[in-house]
Amino acid sequence: MATINYDTELRRAGAHSTQGWRKLTILAQRHVLGAVGLIIMVIFVLTAISADFISRFDPLSVDSAHRLAAPDARHWMGTDSFGRDVWSRIIHGARISLAVGIGSTALGSSIGVMIGLVFQRITDILQALPLLVLALVMTAALGPSLPNVIIAIAIPLIPIVARVIRANTLALRELPFIEAAKSIGMSEMRIAVRHVLPNTLAPLIVLATAQLGSTILTEASLSFLGLGIPEPYPSWGRMLSESAAEYVRVAPWLVIFPGVAISLAVFGTNLFGDALRDILDPRQRG
Repeated sequence: MATINYDTELRRAGAHSTQGWRKLTILAQRHVLGAVGLIIMVIFVLTAISADFISRFDPLSVDSAHRLAAPDARHWMGTDSFGRDVWSRIIHGARISLAVGIGSTALGSSIGVMIGLVFQRITDILQALPLLVLALVMTAALGPSLPNVIIAIAIPLIPIVARVIRANTLALRELPFIEAAKSIGMSEMRIAVRHVLPNTLAPLIVLATAQLGSTILTEASLSFLGLGIPEPYPSWGRMLSESAAEYVRVAPWLVIFPGVAISLAVFGTNLFGDALRDILDPRQRG
């Protein structure tokens, strides 16, 4: 019976781990802004996941005795007009923004991939309207709620994803391995799923990452206009809507901190998306 040399296996595992970290270090040095964007995204995700543990107060709890309190040791980012802790609301708002961003991007990308692989004409109508305008129409029709906001933002993403997938499909169908698959009698649907789709994953990942920032900004815009996440749930856009006009002079922290949170989230996703494009797109290399 063969014996296992555990020391050798551990050295191999350590060598693979060292090589992996070395590659990540080199990649981070080549794409500094992308690494910064990734760090921002990781912090954003970890904040959303651990919101219940790092928030100091209940984000929905009203404290009239401490309304419009300036930032101090008790309330790190002050309180709003209802006495709710701004820090806690921003932390839990990250969870809502992440849910809307990932949910709408995943839903829109999934439907866009199916349409892009099969047919394209239906997307021309949807693509005629900007993302925010169509999202406004959808939320106005569906009503303000988290699932409706995800659906409303996902639908305008469908033609964007479908156009990219369709362009890659048209380029791939003339390649020799696609012709070989046709010559052996493989069906169009099987070719699309087995051969075309895997070769479109790289541009799809880049597009989805880039669109994540747009979805977060769109959700904030809808909430700012009163068509997004309803009260009393914390949303960065609604926090700005409630504070921008009435309290910007007497309580500027109500505008500054939600605005910084939105800017950092969008900035981080855009930086990381640009870095992914440079890494995964062969035309951007060298």
